[in-house]
Amino acid sequence: MSGIRNTGRLLAALALFTGTGAGPAAAHVKWFAPYIVGAPPQPISSMLSNAWFWIGIALVLVFFLATRVVEKSAGGEVILSGLDRLTDPLYNRLDDFVRVVVGAFFIAIFAVGGVYLTPDLKTPSELISWMQLLIAMLVFFRTTQPLAGIGIVLLWLLALRDYDIFHLLDYLALGLGVAVYLVLEASPNEKWRQYRFQALRWGVAIALMWSSLEKFAYPDWFYPLVVEKPFLTFGMPRDVFIPMAGIAEFTMGFGLLWTPLVRRLSAIALFVIFNAAVYPFGRVDLIGHALIMAVIVSIAADHTRDEPLMPAFERMFVGVPAGIAAALVIFVSSYWGLHIALYGHEGAAGPAIYHTTHGPDPDHPHPTDAAGHAEPGQAGAEPPPKP
Repeated sequence: MSGIRNTGRLLAALALFTGTGAGPAAAHVKWFAPYIVGAPPQPISSMLSNAWFWIGIALVLVFFLATRVVEKSAGGEVILSGLDRLTDPLYNRLDDFVRVVVGAFFIAIFAVGGVYLTPDLKTPSELISWMQLLIAMLVFFRTTQPLAGIGIVLLWLLALRDYDIFHLLDYLALGLGVAVYLVLEASPNEKWRQYRFQALRWGVAIALMWSSLEKFAYPDWFYPLVVEKPFLTFGMPRDVFIPMAGIAEFTMGFGLLWTPLVRRLSAIALFVIFNAAVYPFGRVDLIGHALIMAVIVSIAADHTRDEPLMPAFERMFVGVPAGIAAALVIFVSSYWGLHIALYGHEGAAGPAIYHTTHGPDPDHPHPTDAAGHAEPGQAGAEPPPKP
C-alpha cells in the first residue's frame, strides 16, 4: 500500500513539475504583447525541425505512459478514489460552482467594461457591457440558463463586426462549451443533461490545443514578454522555452480528453500553470482565464470513470502516441490551412496592435510604449478605445 501511495505522490509531483515549468507561458499573448493576426506564420517545417519540439513530445509521452501503467494497475483505482475523497465537497456542488464562476466572470468583465469576452477584444459599446450583466443574472436561474448560453454565443458573433474570424477562433470552442453546458444543465432530460461536463471538457481541450499553436506559428509574439519578464523562462533560452511551453499546453489539453487519471492529473497541472501566470500578469490574466480555470477545476474534481470517445483505443498504450499524433495533424493542418485560406500564403499583415506589460517610463522607453492600431476591418484590427 505504501508503494501505491508513493507512486501516486510521484505522479502528482511530476504533473505539478510539468505545469510549473510551463506556468507563466499560459498567459494569452494577445493580451500583453504586439501581434498581427494576418501575418504569415512560421512554416510547419520549422516546428517539425525543432529538436525541442520532439524532446517535449518525448517527455510528455513518458509522463502519459507512466500514468497509464499506474492507472491500469491496482494502484490506479486507489489514486482515483483518493482524489475522489479530496474533491467530494466540490463534486457534490459542481454545477453550483461552475454557474457561480460563469456568473462572476461576466460581472467582472461588465465592471471592467469595454470588452466583448476577453481583454484583447475591445469595444466602445456600452450595450455590450449591459449584455454581460444580463448574462450573469440569467446564469443563476435554471429556467433562464439557456438564454445565458445564447447570449455568450451572441457576444462572440457581435465581435465579428470588429475582429477577424481567425482571431476569434481562439475563443470559439470555450464559448460554445460553456454555452452548451448552460443549456444541458438546465435540461429536464437526464439523457442529455449527463453530457454537460463533457461539453465543458471538450471546449477547454480544443481551446488549449488551438491557442498553443501560436507558440510555433508566431514565436516572435512572445519575445517582448521574455525581454520584459526574463524570469518567465526559468533560465532557459527563449527558443527552448517557447516550444516546450507550447507542447506542454497542447498535450495537457489533449490529456483532458483521455482516461480518468490522465485527464485529472492534466487538469491539476493546468491549474498550477494558470495560477502561476496570475502573479506576473495580474488581474487581467485572472479574469481572462477564469472560465478555463473553473472548467479545469471541475475536471480535476470529476469522479466519473467514463471514456466516451473511443474507450478501447484510449485504454491501449499505443493509443497515447497515436492520439497525440492524430491531434497534432488535425490541429496543425487546420490552423495553418485556415490561415492560408483567409489571408493567402503571403499573409495580410497590417499595423501591429500594441499592448504593454509595464507602466511606461520616459527614462526607460520601450517599443511597446508606442500605441499602434489597425483600422477596424483590417487583419488584427482593434476598435478605437472607449472615450
